[in-house]
Amino acid sequence: MVSPVTVVKSEGPKLVPFFKATCVYFVLWLPTSSPSWFSALIKCLPIFCLWVFLLAHGINFLVSHRSASRILAGLIFSAVGDAFLIWQEQGYFIHGLLMFGITHILYSSAFGMKPLDLKAGLLMGVVSSSCYAFLYSYLSGPFTYLVAVYIALIGFMGWRAVAGVQLCNDLWTWTKLSACVGAMLFMVSDLTIALNEFCFPVPYSRFIIMATYYAAQMLIALSAVETRDEEDFRKRS
Repeated sequence: MVSPVTVVKSEGPKLVPFFKATCVYFVLWLPTSSPSWFSALIKCLPIFCLWVFLLAHGINFLVSHRSASRILAGLIFSAVGDAFLIWQEQGYFIHGLLMFGITHILYSSAFGMKPLDLKAGLLMGVVSSSCYAFLYSYLSGPFTYLVAVYIALIGFMGWRAVAGVQLCNDLWTWTKLSACVGAMLFMVSDLTIALNEFCFPVPYSRFIIMATYYAAQMLIALSAVETRDEEDFRKRS
């Protein structure tokens, strides 16, 4: 098993553009009340850097690294969703919701269905159902159904990420743990969005949402690196 120190030394420098772009977003802290293409660019820039990070590892749609390519595709839909959410007050919130729903489908497919781990699935089902039960009374119109579908999708994605870790059997790797933590942070980010959008103002909501979101995407992108290597190994075997 590769040690975390080795991983940091090998992958850390390649993520420097991502960290710089993230710092630019938080330093500029452009007001959400004045949406523009420039603010969309600044918000999406860290995700663009993760595209480059994966492409630098040879992950693309021309080479058959299916799981890793799905994570790359998920990042692309995420960036489109980010852009839509810049104009959420102008009626594009549902468009962003749709893009991130597709992202979760792609990530779930990348994480795979083995091992199944029904206990983790049951736990994630309880958590997801509890979140929706809390939000339900605040929802109206199409959001009553759209939020239910979205929670089901992100809950399923979280289940598949958690199932891959297998801590009890000592079969985990640092990248599977990375995917798991990334999925959990994604859920925290989206739950904060839902609470702030539909229920009540959450203190420091924007910071919480974006900090957990960028961290989640970085960790999920990191998980694609080993996925690519595992597929190459299976082909050579």
